[in-house]
Order: sequence, then structure tokens, then C-alpha cells
Amino acid sequence: MKKIVSIILLFAVVLFSSCSKDDPVTTIPQEVITTLNYTLTSSTGETFQFKFIDPDGDGGIAPTVSSEIIPANTVFTGRIQVLNETLDPVEDVTLEVKEEDLEHQFFFSSTLNTTVISYQDQDASGNPLGVETGFMTGASGNGQLTIILRHEPIKDAEGVSEGDITNAGGETDIEVSFELDVQ
Repeated sequence: MKKIVSIILLFAVVLFSSCSKDDPVTTIPQEVITTLNYTLTSSTGETFQFKFIDPDGDGGIAPTVSSEIIPANTVFTGRIQVLNETLDPVEDVTLEVKEEDLEHQFFFSSTLNTTVISYQDQDASGNPLGVETGFMTGASGNGQLTIILRHEPIKDAEGVSEGDITNAGGETDIEVSFELDVQ
């Protein structure tokens, strides 16, 4: 009987000691985004580009942010491109965002209340994605335009499908604020 108890105890020790908290856990890495381009094209074909570049990602080099003066009372189409320029060749992360559209959504906010931004694309479930947008300016003014890419947002939460990030949850892949100068 002592032999059976010893075998059971030995088996239990081997079983529990084989599961170490140091064993690797499989996680899906977040996208590395070093560049965000938001290009606005007017109905006359004139283009304006808002650009954020952080060449070393979350490293010590400060990002550069550029924007342009855009015309008042104008309708634009907008397109976002996100890149990982730490790789050679450069990785177009926009393709991954589109492939994993159920797990991503861009959110937009402007402190200039005469600016209206609308979603022009959807994920596989019919929820907004935000790579393609409508963008309309009203009267002249200055403010900020903020673009946020949220990873794994709760797309059916209140207000999220209308572009309200308040209840979206998830994690921010990138958040950029541009100076918005409408003339």
C-alpha cells in the first residue's frame, strides 16, 4: 500500500512541476506603426496630407507631425495609410488592419466644430472601419484633428458605430493629433 501511495505522490509531483509559470504564453503582438498618413482629396483632385512619422517607434527619437492648410467649405475623401518603417521592406500595416477589420476601428475627433468626418468603409459585419472617410469643412478656423486606431474595440457598444470612442474598450495602436487649419 505504501508503494501505491508513493507512486501516486511521485506522479502528482511530476505532473505539477512540469507546468511552470515560466513557460511561454502565446500572444498576438500588437502592430508596430511608425507612420500614419491621412490624405484628403477634394472633388477638384487637389490633395492635402497630414503625416505623422516616428522612425524608431516607441524609441527615443521624437516623432515629426506635419499638416497642411485646407480650404473651408470643401468636401473631401480621406484615406489613411499606416506603415511600419522599421522593417526593410517597409510593411504597409493598413493591409493588416483591413484583413483583421473586425479587430480594428479608426476614431476621429476634431476641436473645430465646423468639420464633419464620416466613415466610408465597413468591416465584414457592417461596422465602421475608418480607412476610407468622408471629410467636410465648414467655416474657417483652427483646431486639432485627432486620429486613433483602436485594436479589438467593442464595436456593438453604445455610440461606437457612430465613431464615439467612449465605450469602445480595446487597446490603442496609435493616437495622433494634427493641427487643423481651415481657411
